[in-house]
Amino acid sequence: MSSPRLRRLRADHQLIHDMFTGHPYITVEAVQGNPPEKYLVTYRVRGLRWDSRRSCPVEQGLHSTEIYLGADYPREKPKCVMRSDVFHPNFGSYICIGDHWAAGETLADVIVKIGHMIQYQDYNVKSPLNALAAAWTAQNEHLLPVGNVGLYPTEPDLEIELGPAPADGEDVEITLA
Repeated sequence: MSSPRLRRLRADHQLIHDMFTGHPYITVEAVQGNPPEKYLVTYRVRGLRWDSRRSCPVEQGLHSTEIYLGADYPREKPKCVMRSDVFHPNFGSYICIGDHWAAGETLADVIVKIGHMIQYQDYNVKSPLNALAAAWTAQNEHLLPVGNVGLYPTEPDLEIELGPAPADGEDVEITLA
């Protein structure tokens, strides 16, 4: 029998595979462990990076994140580190994915959250890792978000047709179109 941690790692890996295989904006690659404990995530969404030559943020459309699931995962939150430059109040030497972590959150939710953060759909200027980005964000909220891409896969459109109410004990036929 496997440990609860291994079962969780397997479940996370399966969910990530199901959600992100063929995703138009997110690519997830397992890079270490079996089941994986380390992932490289690539986002193709609008975000910002700091241009030191011009002393201002500029748009960037490709971002890379490394996510590591430590020995105490899922009790402890994943360690998330950007591998590309991102100008955001909650990105520094690591990504602050939230002050409160619940073991019930899935790794897929974390991946989507980071993508929404890159697009400035989600940010916190009151607890920044990057003070310059926090000040810029507070002064430029009218420019945000910089991207509006929803990253959760959409459910297929199904139309359900129900016939007349069945008599007691009668089978019901449901047609999905």
